[in-house]
Amino acid sequence: MPTYVQHAVLGRIPDVFNAEAIWQTPGLALFSRRPLLRDLLERSPREHKGRAATRCFSHVTLVLPQEDVDDDYHLTRGARARDLAETLTALHQKDFGDLLGSDQVRYDVVGATSLAPGEIEVKFGHAVYLPAPDEKILYNISVSRDSAIWHPVCPLYPNQRLALIGGEGAEASAVAQGWPFGPDAALLILNDGPDAPPVVQMRPKDAFDCRYDPRSGYYTIKSLREPQGGRLLLKIARTSAFPVRPRTFTDPAASATPVAASNPAVWQSRSGQASVDPRGTPNSVEAARAHAGPAGLPRQAGAGPIDLTAVPAAASHKPANRAGESDATYAPVSQQRVSLVALALPRLSRYRDTGAQALELPFDRALALSTDAQPAISLMVDAADDLYACTAEGRQRIEAPATFAPVDARALRLLPAAPEMADRYRAMVCLAQPVSAGVASGVRFTFGRNSPMLASLRLLDSPRFLKRADGAGTASADRIGLSRTAFSFEAAAKGYTIGRQSATQALYHLDDKLQFVASIGDAPYLLPRGHHLVAGHYVLRFDA
Repeated sequence: MPTYVQHAVLGRIPDVFNAEAIWQTPGLALFSRRPLLRDLLERSPREHKGRAATRCFSHVTLVLPQEDVDDDYHLTRGARARDLAETLTALHQKDFGDLLGSDQVRYDVVGATSLAPGEIEVKFGHAVYLPAPDEKILYNISVSRDSAIWHPVCPLYPNQRLALIGGEGAEASAVAQGWPFGPDAALLILNDGPDAPPVVQMRPKDAFDCRYDPRSGYYTIKSLREPQGGRLLLKIARTSAFPVRPRTFTDPAASATPVAASNPAVWQSRSGQASVDPRGTPNSVEAARAHAGPAGLPRQAGAGPIDLTAVPAAASHKPANRAGESDATYAPVSQQRVSLVALALPRLSRYRDTGAQALELPFDRALALSTDAQPAISLMVDAADDLYACTAEGRQRIEAPATFAPVDARALRLLPAAPEMADRYRAMVCLAQPVSAGVASGVRFTFGRNSPMLASLRLLDSPRFLKRADGAGTASADRIGLSRTAFSFEAAAKGYTIGRQSATQALYHLDDKLQFVASIGDAPYLLPRGHHLVAGHYVLRFDA
């Protein structure tokens, strides 16, 4: 792999703010001369023809001992560090002026606790870039191990060509927290400006699988040589300083062409390379398949994606029978079912008199509600109505909508509460695997805290999910928002007849795509088949 970052540690520098001592050794004792910054720049040119350098690097980062940097800030407000950068810039322009061309010389001085007194670390190279004073950030790059806790890595600027990301001790321009792949692996991001999609490559190329998920908006990187070597999630977020330009098509045929077929720069998973259109369109074969229907056929205009994992598809999405087939070829199943497809997180600020401090939902590695002390991820709402995601990596505040995939193959979706429900609910968590129960037809049932009917769906009927200020752990989480007898329901010809049984019980009707329809009052209400009812923490789907 080419050396994208030239890295060296200069030792035995009596004064780390002495630019001349860092640039070159005074005197003519050539045989005892130690290689310093000027020598390093000469030995590693940016471009060369034969042995002659034709262009040199112009951006250099100096890392000084943190204690010296702190003392300079305390005593002189950082004046010595600024003088050091200005003096080295002048020396650089003086000695390498004929090799700079139109490049601007830029120096940056930072501190690090890993350096001993009298040591200076220098970094320059193809992947080392220092922004201009007025240059705005194009992308913010962050990484995660579980899709919940994201750690910022570095910014990417419009004129910055390369960024090299690695672990601690690696020769990279930025360090990723929790890097799982060892010092020999590196993640390279190529940038051709605001109008071109960034390209992601893992080095070595044949050792990693790099895939972009357009729904989640991040890359998933896995090692091919060590399947148990962990995974890394990479997010490249465009900033508001460079808004997305709307894409227009003048040729209707061109607009229907799959992205992978029309763009030769599509990523290949085995090469460890991926690219994403900054307008939000993934540059991949998977993206073309995601926008295609069964057997690769294009979807009809206006047809939205069907998520069969988080929420079961409605009966209206049932495929038509083929010639010679009928429903009689399938084994009969119960026609009336009620499924718990999501959990609604309440605004605990409405229940301050109960002493509730937090409602926490822990999920195991199968993304089912867990009683284990070490869940894969926990989603929590506190007394201030703030949302948090908690994993082994720590805790981080989140906002809906969001998607969390702490394990492969399954994900949790966090949806914002509809404005009509926002006074009671903060968000809804779509379960990775809905929980269902069959119901008999022609009988009216009751749902509530004191009702045994559908008790298997009341997953939060336990004190372990609710944290109180007094430390008491005897109250069920269902006491927040769910009455003893909340509502009754009965299967009817065109759906389910819903009747509110408690005047204080809030009931909401959501359609088959979990979009708000109406609030349900005391009058009997007909809920269509495949639609949802929100009561307390529970988002129930009624199928006929």
